Amino acid sequence: MAAPRPAIAGLAVGDVVAAREVRLTRDSLVRYAGASGDFNPIHYNDTFATSVGLPGVIAHGMFTMGQAASVVEEWAGVDYQVRFTRPIPVPFPGEAIVQVTAKVGALDEESGTARVDLAVEFDGQKVLAKAQAVVVCR
Repeated sequence: MAAPRPAIAGLAVGDVVAAREVRLTRDSLVRYAGASGDFNPIHYNDTFATSVGLPGVIAHGMFTMGQAASVVEEWAGVDYQVRFTRPIPVPFPGEAIVQVTAKVGALDEESGTARVDLAVEFDGQKVLAKAQAVVVCR
């Protein structure tokens, strides 16, 4: 069942509409690889990942994007765009914790839409840029 559409009248630019902490483990990367078919060794093999200049195994960019989009999607239906800016190293054993905050960036009363800007960070640094969702409000 889809979430009810938010009322644009109740929104203001700068409002935080959703936030979540996402915990990524090597197990979640394996599950995502199986679902997506992306078995690039940078997502599961530390030796290979470091040999190509990465800090270790990194999370899939599309997986990160999907986790960020789900924060807004749960709040309302979306048109989502993103650009990947930095990989997320996922240690073994352990987890990488990604912070996602969704904030109203613009309102268009005429079309009844809100642009929601997503701040997606790992270890205090942005991992997604231009992460935006356009939400149709009632």
